[in-house]
Amino acid sequence: MPVNLQPPAAKDLFPISGVELGWAEAGIKRPGRKDVLVMRFEAGTQVAGVFTQNRFCAAPVQLCREHLAAGEPIRALVVNTGNANAGTGQEGRNRALQVCKTLANQLGCQTEQILPFSTGVILEPLPVDKVIAGLPTAIERLAPAHWAEAAEAIMTTDTLPKAVSRQIVVDGVTISITGIAKGAGMIHPNMATMLGFIATDAPIATAALQTLVSDAADRSFNSITIDGDTSTNDSFIIAATGKAALAPITDSRSDAYQAIAAAITDVAIILAQAIVRDGEGATKFMTVTVEGGKNREECKAIGYAIGRSPLVKTAFFASDPNLGRILAAVGYAGVTDLDVDKVDLYLDDVLVAVNGGRNPDYREEQGQQVMSKPEILVRVRLNRGEAAATIWTCDFSYDYVKINADYRT
Repeated sequence: MPVNLQPPAAKDLFPISGVELGWAEAGIKRPGRKDVLVMRFEAGTQVAGVFTQNRFCAAPVQLCREHLAAGEPIRALVVNTGNANAGTGQEGRNRALQVCKTLANQLGCQTEQILPFSTGVILEPLPVDKVIAGLPTAIERLAPAHWAEAAEAIMTTDTLPKAVSRQIVVDGVTISITGIAKGAGMIHPNMATMLGFIATDAPIATAALQTLVSDAADRSFNSITIDGDTSTNDSFIIAATGKAALAPITDSRSDAYQAIAAAITDVAIILAQAIVRDGEGATKFMTVTVEGGKNREECKAIGYAIGRSPLVKTAFFASDPNLGRILAAVGYAGVTDLDVDKVDLYLDDVLVAVNGGRNPDYREEQGQQVMSKPEILVRVRLNRGEAAATIWTCDFSYDYVKINADYRT
């Protein structure tokens, strides 16, 4: 079961002016489930994205990069689940392009104005005929209020859909933001199998939007890990329709940009945390904060070393305070000049280790009590600077192995 995660209520998800969503049940992996999504944007929408750094990136990721680089305004996204179209070579690219061409013809735009996304099993041919057959139904269902259905349509091993909305007021104008995401396994972003789509009616120029998507990804989807595996298909897209009656935002230093960027980043963080809470087989949700570093990069490297360690994660699953595993992860994180005699370790508010050694006042039952909770804070103080970073992770349970051992069956 997900850790303190509830499905989104459709009434709580704000429509975004200039965005319509429709879905189909195309039977890509099995019949009777939503597995194709079309998201259409009105003219004038700005779109920016970041993608996996896995060199074996999927065919749709390659096309997304090409289409965004072409400079034509993006008019629609198309997503299929049940098949990743990764490890499929030129034939995979041809099939993804065929989907783009077909949707472009049906929407009356150019092929380069379509961004394709796929998620599911790697190394299997995309059933392009099924995807294309589902497009007319998805187009027929296009409507602004279908965010909840869209969140369901992009799920794979997720147990719950993931969606959230926010509204803020900027210069007297209400700005709406709604996002959806999917992911539960193969999560160790290097951008992060995950997909994230956020839309806003704010008028943000392309260059500022690209800065925003990169910064928001770093603070959210690039700060989570479930199993240490970077997917071939990870993609995070922000679309700004410009329908709100606000002056165009071109300067990322402006107050308006900062306010909107903070709200969008908040939405991205909630979606990223939802992915971890729904991690395959997860029973614990852990926040790992590393403080007192020389720079954010070393803090994040240590956080990730802790968060992706199978020994740490299995200890948390068992509520076993074998906490030397955390110190070991700190030590091998790659910070070569780290003075371990300055390192302190906390579980919630319990001081476990001080000055690189066990706190004389620490008792194992204190650690066990903290680790038995569904949500746990691991805090490491390096005491060598002012930088900090936070990542989110989950435990490893028996079910994680079962889910991935049986993934294709």
